[in-house]
Amino acid sequence: MQLYNTLSAREREKLIEDAGKDRLTISFYQYAHIGNTQIFRNHLFIQWNDLDVLGRIYVAHEGINAQLSVPAENFQAFKAHLDSISFLENVRLNIAIEQDNKSFLKLKVKVRNKIVADGLNDDTFDVTNKGIHVGASEFNNLIEDPNVVLVDMRNHYESEIGHFKNAVTPDVDTFRDSLDIIENDLAEHKEDKKLVMYCTGGIRCEKASAYYKHKGFKNVYQLEGGIIEYTRQVKEQNLENKFLGKNFVFDHRRGERISDDVISNCHQCGKPCDTHVNCANEACHLLFIQCEECAKAMNNCCSTDCMEVHALPYEEQKALRKGKHASNKIFRKGRSEALIYKK
Repeated sequence: MQLYNTLSAREREKLIEDAGKDRLTISFYQYAHIGNTQIFRNHLFIQWNDLDVLGRIYVAHEGINAQLSVPAENFQAFKAHLDSISFLENVRLNIAIEQDNKSFLKLKVKVRNKIVADGLNDDTFDVTNKGIHVGASEFNNLIEDPNVVLVDMRNHYESEIGHFKNAVTPDVDTFRDSLDIIENDLAEHKEDKKLVMYCTGGIRCEKASAYYKHKGFKNVYQLEGGIIEYTRQVKEQNLENKFLGKNFVFDHRRGERISDDVISNCHQCGKPCDTHVNCANEACHLLFIQCEECAKAMNNCCSTDCMEVHALPYEEQKALRKGKHASNKIFRKGRSEALIYKK
């Protein structure tokens, strides 16, 4: 029985183009106790592969975290399958604001130790004692309160291209890095301030809110459904949008425009720009911000060294990469010394 991808990303891209059918980009998460994660993972893969679902899904004993793309014509069948799973019945689905049929090109369902790498020992605190969830309207009112500290729970490269006005945006590379930094920076306000948090879709705030309550913060709030759900409610309810710029997303789109504001700069020339790209040199693959002019001048690369490698025949590039591991820990998303105007 097939439990893995049989098509390359390029082959899948061609099939999507030939099909000419609309797809929906969706994300959701749910904390729940999953006994046999491998069996559950295999069940999802079999069912969703038949529905032509593509995406990146993490399964752990603590729950599921899913970012995926499904053909619009199969959405109801997909939703019916979710509802057939007790802990996923009527789960909130964050549907992308800007659709792209090629947001995902493979179906990857992976078993992990956690659905978000938070570095926390969940046995040391009550993970169910979460903060107060608020919708867009209440969130807008809340963040105008002078006794509120608004904190962005995302990483530096996410908040760089978009964030809420007056938010604290920790200069961190990972979610786990932010937890202690935020606690230390706000230690004197555990009782006299309201801690209001937000992230992309809400999952990071679910765990963080319980952690901060455990750490002594008395008034903890979180934006229900994150920036994605906030934007939907703002449009539906005709509310004032208080988010500036783009919302970074973890698929091939890399960002959804929420407002016309461009609050970041090209990392190579410094002109206003909020387009994230990956270096075309596959041995590097650095995530950084690059304008169209620099992309043309640099052949979609982050440095002259990468340009030289990228210009080599493909087989020579493969030979140079052999035995070497390029990871986010090495390149630290936009932190490269080759980038003159990095944050």
